[in-house]
Amino acid sequence: MSGDQANRAKILIEALPYIRRFQDAVIVVKYGGHAMVDEKLKKSFALDVVLMKTVGLNPIVVHGGGPQIGSFLKRLSIESEFVDGMRVTDKQTMDVVEMVLVGKVNKEIVNLINQNGGRAVGLSGKDGQLLTAKKMRYLRKRGNDQPPEIIDIGMVGEITSVNNSILTSLLASRFIPVISPVGAGKKGETYNINADLVAGSIASSLKARKLILLTDTEGVLDMQGSLISTIKMGEVTGLVEEGTVKGGMIPKLHCCVKALSGGVKKAHILDGRKEHALLLEIFTKGGVGTEIVP
Repeated sequence: MSGDQANRAKILIEALPYIRRFQDAVIVVKYGGHAMVDEKLKKSFALDVVLMKTVGLNPIVVHGGGPQIGSFLKRLSIESEFVDGMRVTDKQTMDVVEMVLVGKVNKEIVNLINQNGGRAVGLSGKDGQLLTAKKMRYLRKRGNDQPPEIIDIGMVGEITSVNNSILTSLLASRFIPVISPVGAGKKGETYNINADLVAGSIASSLKARKLILLTDTEGVLDMQGSLISTIKMGEVTGLVEEGTVKGGMIPKLHCCVKALSGGVKKAHILDGRKEHALLLEIFTKGGVGTEIVP
């Protein structure tokens, strides 16, 4: 046996205990960033998800689509407005958001997984009353002991309840659910919901073994720019207050903490720019990225 063949066999043997450990485990993956636009990474992601399902895991994919929405709005000459990184979503913009996320991006991901040997089914939060939402009341802090400023960001929603019965049915039938982050209000109004929050809420509702957020960064970095491999829930507040964690990583960490508090066993923030990041995290001893643990 050549050295290359021996290394391949060693990789398979290393994966075996993890395959056994995660048999029938629910793994919720937020799919976004560069991994959604680079053709090589798109195929890598699809193969990872199919392999996970094939060896007995239960992956659920929640996807974003900000760049795709922005591109389509530009083509329609609709100006995009953001408040602290969140898209202000009026009725006209919401129609485009739903069309792009549910009708285009979702079906492309479903088709990609199916082309690579999977059995994916596309859903939005409206299907089977999966996600009930309400209008997000966004408060922006102001200095000098002033009360926070209330900002209307339109049809941006926050989740009030998750009805996961449709997901458990699909998983039992060996399908891979692929979910668009769009939900409905009590009166049927449509809301655009942050995909990280959707992934975290679904993971909590199913008491998932893992919540995995794919990002365009290596993970959580310390002050020197080195990767922090493990963070305990109780350490997050301190990391934010001392300035180690800032910007867009703050809401991602808070999302992970909320999911862990809701019963998720472990959360991960991974670099989606790495090929097969999901497999490396789940089936190898060292893993990649940052794990957040109770």
